Order: sequence, then C-alpha cells, then structure tokens
Amino acid sequence: MLSQSQSLRFLSLPPSNSLPLLPHSLSQSLHFSPITKPKPFLSSQNLSSLSTPIATTMSLRSNFSNNNDTLSTEADLDRFADVANKLADAAGEVIRKYFRNKFDILDKEDSSPVTIADKAAEESMVSILLENFPSHAIYGEENGWRCKEKFSDYVWVLDPIDGTKSFITGKPLFGTLIALLHKGKPILGIIDQPILRERWIGINGRRTTLNGKEVSTRPCGKLSQAYLYTTSPHLFSGDAEEAFIRVRNKVKVPLYGCDCYAYALLASGYVDLVIESGLKPYDFLSLIPVIEGAGGIITDWKGHHLYWEASSDSRATGFNVVAAGDKQIHQLALESLQWK
Repeated sequence: MLSQSQSLRFLSLPPSNSLPLLPHSLSQSLHFSPITKPKPFLSSQNLSSLSTPIATTMSLRSNFSNNNDTLSTEADLDRFADVANKLADAAGEVIRKYFRNKFDILDKEDSSPVTIADKAAEESMVSILLENFPSHAIYGEENGWRCKEKFSDYVWVLDPIDGTKSFITGKPLFGTLIALLHKGKPILGIIDQPILRERWIGINGRRTTLNGKEVSTRPCGKLSQAYLYTTSPHLFSGDAEEAFIRVRNKVKVPLYGCDCYAYALLASGYVDLVIESGLKPYDFLSLIPVIEGAGGIITDWKGHHLYWEASSDSRATGFNVVAAGDKQIHQLALESLQWK
C-alpha cells in the first residue's frame, strides 16, 4: 500500500471540516457478518430513509448547490453514487473469488505485490465507468490514466485492493477504494471491505454512512487517551520515522496492520488517529469525503489539505497523511510530528 517517497503537493489552505461532529453512539457498532449483504446505499430512491432531519438535509443541499467548486445538482450526486456502488459491487465479486485461494503473486517496480485479483477487479470497475461515463477520466493504481484527453473535470481514482499484503495473507482488512474528483476535489469516496461486506460512503455535503446508516467520529482531546493506527512502523524512514515515534510515544495505544480499514474505523468512531507516510493518491483521495463526512479531519503532516492534480502527465507521488476524529487531537498530532 505504501512507498517510501516523501514528496508532498498541497494547497495552502488551513484544515477544516465540512460537517460538525456528531456524538458517538455505541449503537453504531460494526457487524462482521461475511454472509450478510449490505443494505442499499445512498441513491435518489432511498435518501428519504436517512435519519438526517429534513430541514438539515435541505440546508446541506442548499450549501452544496451554491458551492461553485463542486456540483450544482443533487441528481448528479445521486447518479454518481449509484454508479460508484456498482463499481464496488463488481470489484467485490472478483475479489471474493480469489480471497484465500491460490494465485500467482507478482512484484511491481516498487517491489509492492500485485495479483490477478487486483488487475481483474480494476478492469471490472473500468468497464462500468466506460459504459456510464465515457467522457470521464479514470486513474487506476494498476493501469494509470485512461482518457483520450490530457485533462478532465471528472476523474475516477481507483485502488482495487488497498492492502494487497493483507489480501494475499488471508487477512480481511484490506479494501477497495473509489474516489470521484471534480476539478481536483474529491466529492465522493468509498471504502469497501468485500469480505466483511461493509461499505463506507462519503459524499461532499452529506453525512458519511456505513451500509446506509450514518456514522460519526468520536471526541478525543488528549493524545494520552488516543488509539492510533498505522499500517506498519517499518514503512517510515529517516525524519518521518522520528516524527511518527514522537506521536506514538504519547498515545494510549498504538496499533498496526489495517491499511485503509483503519480510516473506516476512525470514521465510525472506534479509532482516534491514523498516521501514515508515503501514501499514493489512490490510497487517500477516497478517504477524504468519508473522514470529513463523519466529522473528522484529514490533512498532510503540515496541516494542509491533501491535493493531487490528476492528468495524463501526473505521477503518483507519495504523501504523508494524518487523519483524526477530533480537531483538537489533530492539532496535537501536528505539533508532535513537527514536520517542516
């Protein structure tokens, strides 16, 4: 999932949340049933079933429609959400066929592993996008840029299996990541765990959901009370390793090994911090709407908004990422990272 590249590109904007924090509820506990199908996700047909009050929903839609940097209609969002769910469904069908079965494992140029499941899952998503949005660009982890033009207002960024090492070792904590960018901004993001059949979806201007139910991050104002996740401490090096250790030594519990699933747990209020180094754009762009829509915050180690300009000439460079469920602990983490 990660590389050792530490190069950063960002917008000079202060960190902010798109929605206020909601109180965490123990009733939002995760269900780990591998045979239970996910409930319907956000679409024009089931928006009315959400628990958000009508007045709040109308207010969110009004603010959303007046934002010139995003879309102008809810119908567009509903359409994109419907297709995004079809992408996750298709990728999940492929991945489940290969999970804990025998297959060849190849090494890419950066020595990270790739399997037939990665490639087949990405192709299954690409075929759906070409059918539904032929004018949109696609940037996949396995095959890069796909578009006749060099630029596009709409770009789908796909990571068929985020956490391939977990996948090939039989651990069901990897995920399929799907992001839709509009003029460079992530407006939709999905974290899908196809084995546990859990799907988090974040849409700009709406509350993040897990299998159709709204979720929120939890408050945590002290590092000494925080639960921290990172994929592996061995993926940090040099100054980045020292920065991470400064935070790790202050938290209550450091935990390892979840890849993108750690961010999903943060969005649902079970984790307080996730800190990683060298994430590629396809590793984090889908996380932004999910984290922010749950009331959390996700930035680079300097506190700047994460930004990557997708084009035919773009290179997937590495970013340092910190995600938090609470603004206060995010600021404390930045101060401890001391990243210059």
